[in-house]
Amino acid sequence: MRIKQLNPRLSNQIAAGEVVERPSSVVKELVENALDAHCTRMDIDLEAGGTKLIRIRDDGDGIYREDLTLAMSRHATSKIEVVDDLEAIDTLGFRGEALASIASIAKVTMTSRRKAAADAESDDAEDTAWQVTVGGSLMTPELVPAPHPVGTTVEVKDLFYNTPARRKFLRTEKTELQKIEEVLRKISLSHQQVTINVSHNGKQSRHFAAVGAGSDAERRVGAVFGKGFMENAIYMERSYEGDAPGRQLSIRGWIGLPTYSRSQADQQYFYVNGRSIRDKLVSHAIKQAYQDVLFHGRHPVFALFLSIDPKLVDVNVHPTKHEVRFRDSQQVHGFLFKSIYSALADVRPTSEEGYGSVVDATAMSGMGAQGASMQNNPTQGYMPLTSGNALHGASPFGSAFQPSGGASSNNVREQLNHYGNLLRVSGDQTSPEGLPETTDDSVPPLGYAVAQIHGVYILSQNTNGLVIVDMHAAHERITYERMKRASDSEGMKKQPLLVPLSLALSEKECTVAMDFSGELDDLGFELQQASEESLVVRSIPAILAKSDAEGLVKDVISDLVELGSSNRIQQHRDELLSTMACHGSVRANRRLTIPEMNGLLRDMEATERSGQCNHGRPTWTELSMHALDSLFLRGQ
Repeated sequence: MRIKQLNPRLSNQIAAGEVVERPSSVVKELVENALDAHCTRMDIDLEAGGTKLIRIRDDGDGIYREDLTLAMSRHATSKIEVVDDLEAIDTLGFRGEALASIASIAKVTMTSRRKAAADAESDDAEDTAWQVTVGGSLMTPELVPAPHPVGTTVEVKDLFYNTPARRKFLRTEKTELQKIEEVLRKISLSHQQVTINVSHNGKQSRHFAAVGAGSDAERRVGAVFGKGFMENAIYMERSYEGDAPGRQLSIRGWIGLPTYSRSQADQQYFYVNGRSIRDKLVSHAIKQAYQDVLFHGRHPVFALFLSIDPKLVDVNVHPTKHEVRFRDSQQVHGFLFKSIYSALADVRPTSEEGYGSVVDATAMSGMGAQGASMQNNPTQGYMPLTSGNALHGASPFGSAFQPSGGASSNNVREQLNHYGNLLRVSGDQTSPEGLPETTDDSVPPLGYAVAQIHGVYILSQNTNGLVIVDMHAAHERITYERMKRASDSEGMKKQPLLVPLSLALSEKECTVAMDFSGELDDLGFELQQASEESLVVRSIPAILAKSDAEGLVKDVISDLVELGSSNRIQQHRDELLSTMACHGSVRANRRLTIPEMNGLLRDMEATERSGQCNHGRPTWTELSMHALDSLFLRGQ
């Protein structure tokens, strides 16, 4: 068969296969065009899940009469003009394919009136709205005057009417409507200043009212995620100036608490300069940030907005514009990880809510100088465990972090003896009757202990009501965080290999490993290149001396090739420290005195991520007086 030039209609249908997957794809493209036209309101009418009718009306800038027919042509756009524009895209649309692709598989009518013409005090032809129709037997756009307010209306009828094979892949009317609403939810989060009305088969199905900043913005987020999310989310805002002008990064948004998670990753919204994206680098960074606070098999919930210079991100990756490429992926990955990680670390008990802003450990009522000293010294308040073999050989941290072995209970008792001196009020308290006399302002966030239940839970009274603490989970997190800080302060120690390890890798992997040789050395690896496709490993991190060195090195290099960074060493280290902390923490059925319990509570208030244990289980919960009164029908 000879090579031929495809006719425009066939080429548009081929393009439509990439751009228009289902009705929700049409809605997304048309809504993005309306947003690029600076609209403040859009009304969306749907029939049969968008298969029979999609009508979107906006109050944006409108389209010039001469451009209406051109807009239906392929590769026609007002967003870019020259190659340089492609390097710094700041609009949602830019490819100029959507309208032509949609018109090739549906019947499209577009009516528009320019805002500038409407504001003019003249009665000439420019003050008139114009309409163009294309599709079906009419493939040449026809331009006629039509009544219309300022803005644009695009009407799409009989989607896939001329491609029945594509229509067979559509789901039920209800399913297609749900997918459209999901697209609109994403849009509503990133463009909160726009009112969006949605009706289906003549009945209103969704309404997103325009909101401003602050609490109004939270209202829009709550409307998308539900009330439960806002009650279990924290707002974060971080920025990074960069190492050169124009390389600034900033992120803001809401992240769900580790205790508020889902079995599926279906409530994760991430935006780059207002564009909703799906990116494995972003997903990896967020997953790593939640690594040791999220229960296994669960997924975090978030709505995050990244602002970055458009020159530093390539959105021209796929026609759907869901994927992006960052010019400096390592910088973005590190920024996202550190921002979310630190935001989660700041989550501690406060006097106002169960979770909130950082609590100043030295300012907490009742802690005193000794408590403040413990905050500055990671090992103070914890007696050294007995010397012995670590989980996998000698511990690189010294005797202070040796696991307890068979004498665990005695060593935990020694640790708890120090808790008894951390907070003493009214002499030696051994019973709840010795509660200190305090005002509401002086009561610590987690209150004062009153009892222990079955040697497992601590009951504490604060200004809000009753606090219940899982003492093992809480002590485990405290010990774990102290061990991590001690490890970080000492740096990653190297363990030379008696017999160097030879690794067969690809040429690309060897090149990347050598490019990151400095970073790998900081992680505890000493590598030498033996050939274009082989490396020699001469040392590994001491704390991981008993691990699978070959698999570990390959995994780290694989991360560097794919993401430009790797957290595997820290992850493996944290897993080991987590196990050591678990075995070295107070066990169930251990009776604690009131001062010991209070000391544990004060440490929780000063410890990062104290709301969850190392395995992601909650460490404490609170029952308000209102909740307690409801249980016993008081006041009813």
